[in-house]
This record gives sequence, C-alpha cells and structure tokens, in this order.
Amino acid sequence: MSVFIPRAQGDIAALIAAHPLAWIVSNGPAGFVSTPLPLLAECDGEGRVVALFGHFAKRNPHVAALEADPRAAILFQGAEGYVSPRLVSNPTWGPTWNYAVVRFETEVVFVPDETPSAAERLAAHLEGTGPGAWTVAEMGARAVPMLDHIVAFRAWVLSEQATFKLGQDESAQTFAEIVERHPDAALADAMRGAARKE
Repeated sequence: MSVFIPRAQGDIAALIAAHPLAWIVSNGPAGFVSTPLPLLAECDGEGRVVALFGHFAKRNPHVAALEADPRAAILFQGAEGYVSPRLVSNPTWGPTWNYAVVRFETEVVFVPDETPSAAERLAAHLEGTGPGAWTVAEMGARAVPMLDHIVAFRAWVLSEQATFKLGQDESAQTFAEIVERHPDAALADAMRGAARKE
C-alpha cells in the first residue's frame, strides 16, 4: 500500500487547492451529519497541512452538531476515474479505478472574528488575483448582511490519511499507455504527477 502515498506533503496541499470541495462528516446528538464545503489548506513551513479553513451558513444544523462535538472527518477527492483494459496492450491486464483522496481527522473551532477573512480568502482562491477577478468588496452594502449569516471555522488536523492510487504499481509500458490513451486529461495529468521523481 505504501506505493500509493503522496511523494511529498506539498502534494496533499496541491490536491486541496485544485479540488477544494470537501465533505465534512461528524456525529452529532441526532446522528451523523455531513456538509459539502469548499475549504482552504493552512500549512506549516514544511508544507504539511495543519488546518482547514472555511465557513458554514449559521442556519446549517451541522454548526450546532459541531458545537456539541467538534470532532469531524474531512474528506477530499482529487482526480479519479475508471481505467479500462481497452487502454492497454497487455491482454491479461484487468480493469481498475485510479484516484487521489485525503481523509483528515480534525477538531473544529469556530472563529467568528475571522468570518470576513474566510469569505475574502476563499473568493481570492477561487477567482484568482488577476485583472477582472471578483472580490467580496464588489458586493458593497450587501456584503454585511451576507457575512451576518455565515461563520468561519478552522478545523485543526489531528491526523491524515492520503491515498494517491495513480498507477504507480503498473509496468512502465502499461503506465505510458494509460496516460496516453485515457480520455480524462485531468486523471492522466495526476498520474504523471504521481510518477514524477523529485
């Protein structure tokens, strides 16, 4: 299984940056609760993800669940897809599914004072910072009531489990054939990245 670990800590942060929509899953007083939200990775000096930053709608019942029990699993999915035997020349090769995923065990802390920053940072990440990029400030007076309805949070990472199953165990020929012939360019690019040597 160790062949399917990321090459470097930075690969995990890169997956989150490219695929920021995560599932936040926790077990509250009424049972399991899950919410999909785009999140930002906060990293230490070595590129290790130490926290995930985002915001909830205050009316989401998940907020109360996390206030009662702040532990949550946060799940990210990167490039993924079916790999057909039709893509390779080896007649005995069987089908598989390639994917890159990360699972974090976290403790969620609500940080209402950082709510404006959460909205601004997320917009900057998704819009970019080039000419014409949208900013929260463009909402003008509408921004204040919007911000009143959301609350920022930081999910501190307790543990992580990353699996980048992207063809690292294939022969050089089979790997090259999959990358060349797979119809999903994003998956092929992820496979190239996983195979690249530092």
